[in-house]
Amino acid sequence: MREKLILSALLLAAVSPATAQLVPDVVPTIDGVVGRVGNIAEPVTESVAPVVSRASALARARLDALGRLVSANPDRLETIERGEIAVRGEIIAIDPSSDVLAAAAAAGFTIIDDTRLEALGLRTVTLRTADGVPVRAALKRLQRLAPDTAFAPNHIYWQMGKIAPAATMKSDRASTASFPAGRRIGIIDGGAADNFAMHQRGFAPGAPLPSRHGTAVASLIVGGGGIQASAPGAELYVADVYGRDPAGGNARAIVAALGWIVAEDVPVVSFSLAGPRNALLERAVSAVQARGTIIIAAVGNDGPAAPPAFPASYNGVIAVTGVDARGRALIEAGKALHLDFAAPGADMLAAQSTQDAAIVRGTSFAAPLVAARVAAHYPRRAPDKVAMVYNQVVAEAVDLGRKGHDKIYGHGLVCEKCRTISKK
Repeated sequence: MREKLILSALLLAAVSPATAQLVPDVVPTIDGVVGRVGNIAEPVTESVAPVVSRASALARARLDALGRLVSANPDRLETIERGEIAVRGEIIAIDPSSDVLAAAAAAGFTIIDDTRLEALGLRTVTLRTADGVPVRAALKRLQRLAPDTAFAPNHIYWQMGKIAPAATMKSDRASTASFPAGRRIGIIDGGAADNFAMHQRGFAPGAPLPSRHGTAVASLIVGGGGIQASAPGAELYVADVYGRDPAGGNARAIVAALGWIVAEDVPVVSFSLAGPRNALLERAVSAVQARGTIIIAAVGNDGPAAPPAFPASYNGVIAVTGVDARGRALIEAGKALHLDFAAPGADMLAAQSTQDAAIVRGTSFAAPLVAARVAAHYPRRAPDKVAMVYNQVVAEAVDLGRKGHDKIYGHGLVCEKCRTISKK
């Protein structure tokens, strides 16, 4: 039955074969620090494995990696549902009334944070559950106490890409698509090296902290370190939601980061992270979209048998998959409830510093390239211009696969010449 379900998911996603996939075989890490939230995948080559076996391996590996992450941080993380983890003992109330908070206190919940995000028009109150009470059980109790109030676990989201040393590689710089200087682009990720981020702010303990993943994503937008810019002259706003926190990348940090980026009047935001559906993040995404901010998000690297990725699957978010140098969809690419575009996501380099580059692979590295093209058409936030900007990006996309929009490439390949090619 399990294999049939996975095969059905594959057929729905219409995945094309490739020669490599991302399968986690270590405790998830960022920058080699065991047990911190971040990349949950490492490369494994399976050129002759059947498609169903590859999808099954991806699905099992994702669940195994999440389990190891919780085991490595039992005081900070817990499992909510199969394939979902969250900050232990925390539930977020969204715009609660004083009566709801009083009822929660009487039921044994403690307020540990009360934040008003003026730029989003949201108030979030984080409640601590009673000792030993699982988040899932506590959430059900709160929903019974206050059925008209929205509550959410503080879900964890993880970065979606693989970074490998490039000691034996050289860079062939590709020509860059045209880009007007001075456009603002935001990224929500790990921190970036200072020379790649004009504006940077932390939303986790120890942040902002330069990371390999955040630096790589930033370099693909602004260039440097031998990497061609997809948006030369762009003004980059980097929100580090990971820092040194074992529970970094949580929903509360991400929403706070969104509030900062919107307050700074940044019209385009790129997410190279993914996770489960979350009521708080969904509300925040809707709020920024209503103000005219366009969000671009990677579909993830958990394979087509994984659940739909968020925030890529929220309404109005531009969902991005990745392709290799031959235009083939990455076998590890996840799925969203819709797909808009593909962009280079393999066989390319990204910077790690002003001197060092690395080989990158994953949908993480496709999303910022699409963000660059959106920003090229969108100088300032204007809700009435969003559809026009979207259609302009559709018009420049190179159709791949079946003619027209499809479930593998969306409307087609964007920013094809933005890739800094990696060669041995």
